[in-house]
Amino acid sequence: MTAALRSLLHASAIDESAYQQDYSAYVAAKSSLAHLSGTRREELGAVLANVQAMAAAGELTASRLPAVFLTLERNRRWWTSEPLLDGEQYVSFPGSLIVWEHYPGQGVEIQWLATFGKANGYYFNHENSNLRQLLGEVIPLASERAGGIAWEYMFDFDGGAPPWTSGLSQGTAIQVLARAWQRFKESAYLTAAQQALGIFQQPPPQGVRVSTPTGIMYAEYTYAPTDRILNGFIQALVGLYEYTAITKDPLGQQLFEAGDAQARAIVPSYNTGAWSLYDQFGESDLNYHELLTEFLQHLCEHTRKGPPLAPAGTPIAGDQVYCTTAASFTADLHTPPTVALLSKTLPAGARAGVQLSLSKISTVALTVRQGTKVVWSNTAVVEAGKPKLLWITPAKGGAFTVAITATDLAGNVATTTGAIVVRKP
Repeated sequence: MTAALRSLLHASAIDESAYQQDYSAYVAAKSSLAHLSGTRREELGAVLANVQAMAAAGELTASRLPAVFLTLERNRRWWTSEPLLDGEQYVSFPGSLIVWEHYPGQGVEIQWLATFGKANGYYFNHENSNLRQLLGEVIPLASERAGGIAWEYMFDFDGGAPPWTSGLSQGTAIQVLARAWQRFKESAYLTAAQQALGIFQQPPPQGVRVSTPTGIMYAEYTYAPTDRILNGFIQALVGLYEYTAITKDPLGQQLFEAGDAQARAIVPSYNTGAWSLYDQFGESDLNYHELLTEFLQHLCEHTRKGPPLAPAGTPIAGDQVYCTTAASFTADLHTPPTVALLSKTLPAGARAGVQLSLSKISTVALTVRQGTKVVWSNTAVVEAGKPKLLWITPAKGGAFTVAITATDLAGNVATTTGAIVVRKP
């Protein structure tokens, strides 16, 4: 770690003042760590380990130092003097508008998506002084990446080692930077937005551009190019559309159109008919379903006006895939699941599975009765399809009635009943 800083100093990538400031922050964090124990030691230790790992991998570049050492200093302060944190939650620091989030076992980290989302809130509420302050804080924390700049996450997450970035957060960044430039006409915002296009032009692991036979998929994470997470992809397109419509940048139009071709081809496949898919592996949770619906509604509104650089009077685009899918997902929030009992007979004395037919991810409660007596109950969260719920069947066998209640993530409830005969071998 110290050698990495000295190397940057000797290469004139940083000056003596920056070297002393960052070295002092590192020494202070190590000193504080020695006096901590338990959770506090674990959290600050993880942040230090991430810094050391980046240095060992040659990733501690000059442009990353401001974000890396701000993160280290904030964590030293938090874990030496602030309350313990319970699970994932947002935190803030006096004098700053940046949003931080606690990731258990990884300390508190800058949450770039929430930070740029907060900036968008300031924009819509005309809180101009707060918008200026927040963007003034975040622009200097961007790192050089993929031939441009990116706001990077400096912690381990879901198999990804730091530093990594996201098409979702970067799309939101260019959106609000373009909006700020339109409002204030300050070149720093436009320049940052233009430079932030870099990751959309380069493939992983530096960028998020994943080529397909149809067009371009913008990945959620630079470290996971094969994951096809739809909500992040759609928001990246929303950001590219708005950036281009505001700035009239032909590169933005090119990047949007390449992604738009891919999105129109795949969006229908993420609609199960009852709920949305998060990626190619499973259904969205409630938050991501609502988020994806919102992003699709935004893209619907934009594309109905035509391409972002279309002249006034351009006819409405004929392909309404974004609009129809958003409407479908909105309806899903108010539609109960469809559930049915498929099992008719089960073996006695077995750890048997009661099989159901279920239209969307739900909490399913199973109650088994013999006469009026409840002999078994079980509750589980299961995804759509033909899931099974455990029943340890009685050795004596017999006839049983089954009641099933399915409650989807939005709170819609469906019930069904049926009968199962438990037979001895």
